[in-house]
Amino acid sequence: MKKWTKGLLAGCISACAAFALVSISCGKINVKGNASTVYAETSTIVPEESLKIVEALQNSFRAISKGLLPSVVEVDVTETKTVTTIDPFEDFRKFFFGNPGSDPEGSKKQRQYEQKGLGSGVIVRRTENTLYVLTNNHVAGDASKISIKLNDGREFEGKLVGADSRMDIALVSFESKDKEIPVASLGDSDKLQVGDICFAMGAPLGFSQSVTQGIVSAKGRSGSGIGNINDFIQTDAAINQGNSGGPLVNIYGEVIGINTWIASQSGGSQGLGFSIPINNIKGAIDSFISSGKIVYGWLGVSLMEAGKEYKAELGVSDRDGALASQLFIGSPAQKCGMQPGDYIVELNGHSVKDVNQLVREVGLLEAGVTAKFKVVRAGKELELDVKIEERSEKVSSDNGKLWPGFVASPITDSVRKELELENKVSGVVVSNVMAKTPAAALRLQDSDVITAVNGVAVKNLSDFYGELSKADKAVNFDIYSNGGTITTGTYKF
Repeated sequence: MKKWTKGLLAGCISACAAFALVSISCGKINVKGNASTVYAETSTIVPEESLKIVEALQNSFRAISKGLLPSVVEVDVTETKTVTTIDPFEDFRKFFFGNPGSDPEGSKKQRQYEQKGLGSGVIVRRTENTLYVLTNNHVAGDASKISIKLNDGREFEGKLVGADSRMDIALVSFESKDKEIPVASLGDSDKLQVGDICFAMGAPLGFSQSVTQGIVSAKGRSGSGIGNINDFIQTDAAINQGNSGGPLVNIYGEVIGINTWIASQSGGSQGLGFSIPINNIKGAIDSFISSGKIVYGWLGVSLMEAGKEYKAELGVSDRDGALASQLFIGSPAQKCGMQPGDYIVELNGHSVKDVNQLVREVGLLEAGVTAKFKVVRAGKELELDVKIEERSEKVSSDNGKLWPGFVASPITDSVRKELELENKVSGVVVSNVMAKTPAAALRLQDSDVITAVNGVAVKNLSDFYGELSKADKAVNFDIYSNGGTITTGTYKF
């Protein structure tokens, strides 16, 4: 056999092996002598019945993409930024030609510049010729100019209807007489289960009208670390910069979430994307349209997660919930009889898992409604009816109205060692003293050890909160100091 014939045969065999994963069918043709060549045909090794299942799935994906993408938009924004610049030669000119030192701010200049960015959004409502696009606050909340780009290339001037930083959502509107522009359907995010197939849509890195597919990896992820009160849906569908504000979609073509952030060491997708559940947002759409803002309910408590030491001293080691460490004076919580140290375990008949859940659910309550809270106090369950009020940023951020004005902490072994406390010393440790509060008026300081309330000795958190709740119109504390006790002044209320 000639060398070139052998080479041809070897090449054919290699090609045959390379295509084996797809399909092969061998045939022969004579090439000078007895040599033969093998080539691949276009048939498949995938069984027909199996292929039908895969094709059905693919057709579903195509239908979902085709149905949703026309309502997915790119949100192009321009933000006007103001910066202060310093002229390094201003002082030099003043020294030689002017009056040096007369205007210390003279070398500082205010300068404005425009910063452009982009994100994604989804059309969720139409009212006559006005269409409303849901997106993130961090995409459009501070924009001075907004442009909405549809998947067919048309662009419209957008207008900010409302934005909210606590939930990180915004609503933008644009005008069009085209009734064919579709509005996306909103699903029920409460029905989601881990493992459900989902799709992330938007404009990642500016590549608009992109679709990625994955599953729901987890539910109820906390967003407190990024200043957000949502319980996020986690997905491994690829989400990158620019996807923010775009929809997370289920297999029924319904929006179940708004893509918001990613956890990443590289800045790109690493399979850890997070979306705001759409059920958290539905009511906000109406609030934005009617008043331009979200109206949150207000309970008036400072909540904290209780660690195992806190739970042990409060007698709630086996309970989930949220600790009301302090109350705002005159708040709905105080008016109904809630006390600092109450451990909140239920709201309107369902269990409270943690602080984030309680903050979110109280915020979604309407002002004026009466909510039922179940709390554990001194080992006993109590039910309290609280008339919820509207949350005011001015009132809710006024820490000077917190009672008692500090966080009481248990004396753990590590705390005892750090403060060099004798074993006989018991009580609670003062931390996070707030300015202009009763605690500040009594000159309490962080790391003070309270051993008595109104002359009654306290051994732990349960004792402390119990005696604090008995204080009627006046309170003072005994503070352990260098082997002795100092009694504070009396705070009258």
